[in-house]
Amino acid sequence: MGAAAMIPGRKRAPESLGRVLVLGLGKSGRAAVEYCLGQLGGRVDALAVAAGEPTESAHAFAAAIAERGATVAFGEGAVGELAAGALDGRFDLCIPSPGIPPFSPLYVGALEVCDELVSEVEFAWRESDADSRWVAVTGTNGKTTVASLAAHVLRADGRRAAAVGNIGDTCIEAVVSGRVDTYVAEVSSYQLASTSAFAPDVAVLLNITPDHLHWHGTFEAYRAAKCKVLENLATVAGATAVLDATNDIVRAEVRRLRAQTPEERGFAYVPLGTYAGLDGDMRMRCGSDNAAFLGWDGLLRIALGGCEHALVRADELLIEGEHNVSNALAAAAAALALGADGVRVAHGLRTFEPLEHRIEPCGTVGGVSCYNDSKATNVDATLKALSSFPGKRVVVLLGGDDKGTDLAPLVEAARIAASVAVCFGSAGERFAAAFEAPAACHPSEAADAAETLADVGGLASDSFLVVRASHLEDAFDAALRVAQPGDVLLLSPACASFDEFGSFEQRGRAFKALVADRAARAGA
Repeated sequence: MGAAAMIPGRKRAPESLGRVLVLGLGKSGRAAVEYCLGQLGGRVDALAVAAGEPTESAHAFAAAIAERGATVAFGEGAVGELAAGALDGRFDLCIPSPGIPPFSPLYVGALEVCDELVSEVEFAWRESDADSRWVAVTGTNGKTTVASLAAHVLRADGRRAAAVGNIGDTCIEAVVSGRVDTYVAEVSSYQLASTSAFAPDVAVLLNITPDHLHWHGTFEAYRAAKCKVLENLATVAGATAVLDATNDIVRAEVRRLRAQTPEERGFAYVPLGTYAGLDGDMRMRCGSDNAAFLGWDGLLRIALGGCEHALVRADELLIEGEHNVSNALAAAAAALALGADGVRVAHGLRTFEPLEHRIEPCGTVGGVSCYNDSKATNVDATLKALSSFPGKRVVVLLGGDDKGTDLAPLVEAARIAASVAVCFGSAGERFAAAFEAPAACHPSEAADAAETLADVGGLASDSFLVVRASHLEDAFDAALRVAQPGDVLLLSPACASFDEFGSFEQRGRAFKALVADRAARAGA
């Protein structure tokens, strides 16, 4: 496609897309199919869809698109079957759904029969207006909050901005809508792994910790996919990278960029904090030109392009926790890098409300404040949630579909930040066992703990209480029995949801329904 004639006024859209293959019928796969069907007989010569597993929903969608001219096949051999019916047995372009791993038969087969393979994010970027602006947000945790907050701040600045990608509309749907000129894309490692020319105006690289290793195979492959967001920044005039320098892996990228001359690098970068934390100013630490940090006066400060912006106090944010101070700094730095007005950015930061399933306040039961952090599907996310309630007694619900990750950091943090852990679901036994250490509390304290836990099916580990429960509802009720008025009851599972629920969203809504039901029963 590099030598193809391009459509004027687009990022990198060829006049002819040729023969297109779409892998998978997830949300982004279906959006890509709909877009290409609209081009069939014009820019698209033929559209083939390797639909993956033959579910009832997939069959219904496949039947509908087949009537409109697409060719569809199911199963692991779908790519070979579709290639056998294609001209010369090949396709010009493949758009894979992000859920399809690179070692799967569909993906491997597509690499053999397609001239080019790009994710839906890159495809949408190529098709977007040449003067549109793109912010790409990636990292292990915090992507959705940062993307949503950045879009909110940019709208406060008067931009037609939207959070797209893994939240809201898919990228290609947003492009088609014509309502957006600033795309803030939450981009997963899955999507970045299948990019080649994607070049946002601002790349935000948040924390990188082990996750999704079943898809990438190794942590190095996962890290490399995340860092691809920086790969093409030098091709965009005025591009900026925002990097979480409090994270060891990302800080290594900061060091790599600092070792280059501005000419070699080709773009600006803004380190967020330092190895010492968010209150570190990388200009003071190592002479960086730019920096984002929490000032000694409690103000979020961003130094960019020779100008320092004092935005808002951390305690003015409506979102809880130090990690959300970091998220706010990242979002604000991205907006300022696009030229947003500092006063409007500050207003946007002050008015952004918590997102669903992300330390979301969802009511009280008998004076106990309940928070839904169902999105915390890994240990690192739960560590951040646990640090969000200083001075409060926390009862935390842990468990679900076990990812098998190291629990030592979670045990250590929970002992410091919480008083009770209720362990439930298929991971419940392993989580509870991780807390079982020789008792170190005073004998009378141990006796009191044992008496309390006898009523809820728990055990005492040191002076820390651990409760076992089968399912989320059991865990919630057990937590209420040990919680006291003024406590925080936090669902932050550090696990996927698939042992009991179809998604973290379904789990979070079930939790909120339990809060509402028990509050109604208690008359609170």
